[in-house]
Amino acid sequence: MGNKIDIKKYPNRRLYNTETSTYITIKDVAELIKSGHQVQVTDVTTGEDMTAMVLTQIVMDKAKNNEGLLPVSLLHLVIQYGESHLHEFFEKYLEKTMENYLIYRKTMDDQVNAYLDMGMDFSSLAEKTLKDFESMNMFKEAFQRYGKKK
Repeated sequence: MGNKIDIKKYPNRRLYNTETSTYITIKDVAELIKSGHQVQVTDVTTGEDMTAMVLTQIVMDKAKNNEGLLPVSLLHLVIQYGESHLHEFFEKYLEKTMENYLIYRKTMDDQVNAYLDMGMDFSSLAEKTLKDFESMNMFKEAFQRYGKKK
């Protein structure tokens, strides 16, 4: 991730970006994160770290707009087991799993793009896949006919 940006949270719920010396919105914080920055949000009055609360609010706002990032089943588990079991998992394993997934995804995207740049013709591969799919349908139809005779 990119550089860390300190954000001050004021009692009136306003957020202040110390790097640009401007007030920002929660959407601006989300955009900073999307662009690769890490943020740390500190309450001006208490000095308390409010980062988790602000990031949770971003996720909640996405859920309100039907852009939920987490499946309902996972949310049930989080509520059911809370921090006792899941905090360590999220902290140690989930982050690494996501990082590895993103690296793998980028590697695969780069590989496909390299094949495309080399001028590989995927139409023959797609044609073969469709033929394989059609032959699978023939087997399916045969099994269905066999099942009806009994």
